[in-house]
Amino acid sequence: MLKVLIIDDQPAVRTALETLFEVHGLEALSVSTPDEGLHLLATEDIGAVVQDMNFTQENTDGAEGARLFRTIRELDPDMPVLLMTAWTALETAVSLTKEGAADYIAKPWDDDKLVRTVRNLVNLRALRQENTRLRAQGNRARRALAEKHDLREVIYASPQMHEVVRLAVSIAPSDVPVLITGPNGSGKEKLAEIIQANSRRRDKAFVRVNVGALPENLFEAELFGAEAGAFTGATKLRVGRFEAADGGTLFLDELGTLPLAAQAKLLRVLQTGEFERLGSSMTRKANVRLISATNVDVPRAIAAGLFREDLFFRLNVIEIYVPPLADRPDDILPLAERFLGDGARLSEEASVALMHYDWPGNVRELRNCIERAKLLAEDHVIRVAHLNLPSGAASRVKAAGRSLDDPSREVIEAALRECGGNVTRAAGALGLSRQALYRRIERFGMRTATDG
Repeated sequence: MLKVLIIDDQPAVRTALETLFEVHGLEALSVSTPDEGLHLLATEDIGAVVQDMNFTQENTDGAEGARLFRTIRELDPDMPVLLMTAWTALETAVSLTKEGAADYIAKPWDDDKLVRTVRNLVNLRALRQENTRLRAQGNRARRALAEKHDLREVIYASPQMHEVVRLAVSIAPSDVPVLITGPNGSGKEKLAEIIQANSRRRDKAFVRVNVGALPENLFEAELFGAEAGAFTGATKLRVGRFEAADGGTLFLDELGTLPLAAQAKLLRVLQTGEFERLGSSMTRKANVRLISATNVDVPRAIAAGLFREDLFFRLNVIEIYVPPLADRPDDILPLAERFLGDGARLSEEASVALMHYDWPGNVRELRNCIERAKLLAEDHVIRVAHLNLPSGAASRVKAAGRSLDDPSREVIEAALRECGGNVTRAAGALGLSRQALYRRIERFGMRTATDG
């Protein structure tokens, strides 16, 4: 069990805090000096630090506490630190929250609020440690696979995605058609790249076609080619995608959107290996490895008469399902950190929000979210407000195990601080309407923030 470390020079405060935490099931250790605290940080399993801002009678401006906090951050950047402050050191405490302090709380404290805050911080630390453990385990598995195969720098830590990639590289050397299924934005095209990169055709063409974006009247010309003058506007020879992929791999994305007439034409080519350019009677052949992808439930589409069963059997010799990001949460933070790049980092609250959002747009939505947040974060620290997660039940954001659909006072205060007091932005970060947030502010007796 992770412990709470109390660093305070007043014996009465240490005793009161130890008793309070232990009554509520939190194991606590306490010391009177920064040096003792740093020693315990190095030797004990600490889940959160509650530290005073002043350690001598001579200094009351919080400078000593600031030095201790910054030392802790240097030794362990992920350690949650709660600052205990008197009014004389309040300004320093507020400024330290911008440097990464989890929060500050004034003396004398509110017992319920303090326990809730500390428990949330310990839970957050445990969550991050478990995520780090799983990520290390996933990274080891990925590195072992990458030693033998070209994984196209794919990022994952989850066992679910490891099995998907392992299957992809195992079937890559064969020439059998592969159907990749899964929701939009989950990484189907990346998986197709991995299959091609580990196939015998790795040095040949890899031609991608989004068949969902092709007008039906241009389908044949795009896939099979057209002679000059074959139709209005065809002023020159067009080499089709099958011909361009000869000897290599053809990737047909969004296959489930293909109209029935186009499906029949595609089936004929797959059955015979032969095709003619539009405007030509000359039969041509192309030797291609076919990989297809769709987010459509094809068996259901077949039952509805929207997809040909014989075409499905031709394409679906091997099926690989890529699960949605919500079903592999261990991949969320590794992907987010890859999209962040160098020079930016996630705040504790932002990490929790990312982990507990359901990501209906999957990896693509996560990438867009992080790219947008990087533009908004002037100090290169991504906070909850910068993520601009959608409001409402779809987001299901949680803060350290507590749903933000019914946020506590401290969660609201943290959101308002991160949003600079802007109620509209804070409401969006919490998944509430502006009116709902105002009602909670009034219920908790908080001073009304502005929308400035």
